[in-house]
Amino acid sequence: MARENSNGRPTGLTFNQRAQIFDRTAARVTKEYFDPNFNGTKWPDLARESRQQILALEDADAFEHAMHDLVRRLGTSHTGFFHESVKRVPARLAIGATFHRTETAAGTLWIAQDVHEGGPAHAAGLKPGDVVRTIDGVAPPSNEPPMFAMGRDVDLALDRGSEHLALRISIPTPRSKKQPTATLKAVTWSIVEGNVGYLKVPILPGALGLDVAREIDVAMRELASCDKFVLDLRGHVGGGLGVLRLMSHLTPDRIPIGYTVTRKRAERGYDKASLPVLDRLPTDLPNPLAIARMAFKYAGRDTSVALVSEGLGPKRWHGRAAILVNEHTISAGEMVAAFASENRLAAIVGVETAGRLIPGSSSKVGAGYMLVMPKAEYRTWGGLRFEGRGVQPSVRFVWPAGPDLTDLSGQLSGALSALRGR
Repeated sequence: MARENSNGRPTGLTFNQRAQIFDRTAARVTKEYFDPNFNGTKWPDLARESRQQILALEDADAFEHAMHDLVRRLGTSHTGFFHESVKRVPARLAIGATFHRTETAAGTLWIAQDVHEGGPAHAAGLKPGDVVRTIDGVAPPSNEPPMFAMGRDVDLALDRGSEHLALRISIPTPRSKKQPTATLKAVTWSIVEGNVGYLKVPILPGALGLDVAREIDVAMRELASCDKFVLDLRGHVGGGLGVLRLMSHLTPDRIPIGYTVTRKRAERGYDKASLPVLDRLPTDLPNPLAIARMAFKYAGRDTSVALVSEGLGPKRWHGRAAILVNEHTISAGEMVAAFASENRLAAIVGVETAGRLIPGSSSKVGAGYMLVMPKAEYRTWGGLRFEGRGVQPSVRFVWPAGPDLTDLSGQLSGALSALRGR
């Protein structure tokens, strides 16, 4: 039997347990990973060659790290291996913040960049530009951004300009252990610089995204009289089908957006124009009826699908829009930026996005461990694939790095400048 600590995390696994977890993981990757060529990595051979070495690791943490490293050798985003006790979660998911890495004579600094409203970091008082000195008394590693355990408090020592500060961040237990994410304020909006509508969407919660789609609709009604529009996707962490509504507001028409293709569909061949079409979120219905309708149409079938915008009609600001992105914009945020760029719906302002645009799915593989990997890939309607390379900006704006770090308003000013000529 596995030995567990107080939060249910294994401290030791038997050899047979490790073997069972390893073999389940290897079988699922071999059968279900979206690319039958394993992204050019010869992954099944790598798994066979490393099996005995990994199974010899009696320490549960060492076993988990080795399994994570093995799965990560597939070379795609949304790919990993972790325990459901969510001990190591990226900051963007655990606390609703991202960090910028800066090299100085004194060593590597991790500087808070995006701090999303409603998240644990924002509630604790973390601000863009804060330099993290220690986390629970230990300096963060230089080779990866800060990671956090969910369901506990964490103490940060910070430099804010010349001030030395201490913050305690209370990180809640995630609602879903399959997709551990802190709750963020998903939609905020305002009118800036005269009559420019500003909408910030850091996350699109919910698999079907019905509630967030309705929130986006409310924001768009409030901003309907604006002459120009800025969509802020800096630090966007991803989400579900609410992304269809967000993209649909960028164009008056029904136009193809992109498509996802599973391994099964790819292996037998397909015509993108013949894929099942998702072109409407039934937000006019109560959630139970809307969910039932979506389930009747799509559940239990191959998940390959073509996305088409909903045809929501013209807006005053169409043709005069900008989208803010940065190196932390991932997943659904990149879908929006790619759609807008490919169809010339908005100026993309910032730096290249993260190149993490592929849908990930999680599976249980035993003893509380989860395998996460993409079972389908996403391409724009023009056939572009942004996994591994991000969406390029049309207006480049690099977040300042140095002793004068303040907030992120400079990039918004850059977007407004880009819109003045439109």
